Amino acid sequence: QVQLVESGGGLVQAGGSLRLSCTASGSIFSINAMGWYRQAPGKQRELVARTITDGGSTYYADSVKGRFTISRDNAKNTVYLQMNSLKLEDTAVYYCNANMGRWGTNYWGQGTQVTVSS
Repeated sequence: QVQLVESGGGLVQAGGSLRLSCTASGSIFSINAMGWYRQAPGKQRELVARTITDGGSTYYADSVKGRFTISRDNAKNTVYLQMNSLKLEDTAVYYCNANMGRWGTNYWGQGTQVTVSS
C-alpha cells in the first residue's frame, strides 16, 4: 500500500502565498513522477504541475506559470508546491499524485482545500 498525505492548504487572500506538501509512504517503489492536480467545483480535475524523476524536468499549466513552483525532496519522498500571487480562480481542492513503477500506477492523496478570497 502507498499513502500520500498532503498538508498546507487553507484560506488566503488574493495575492497571498501558500505552500503545499505531500509525502509518500508505505510500499514506495520507483517513483516516475510526482505532481499536483486541482479540481474546482463543477470542473474537471486538471494538472497543475508535475516533476519527472528521470531528468528532473517540470511541467506547469499555463494558468500557473510564473506563480507556482514545484519541487521535490527525493530522500523524503516529498513534493512541494509553492503558490504565490494567488488568484480567486486558484480556489480548488488540490490533490497530490505519484506515478510509480513499470506500469505507471497512479496514487492519489486525499486532497487539501485551497480557498482564495478577495
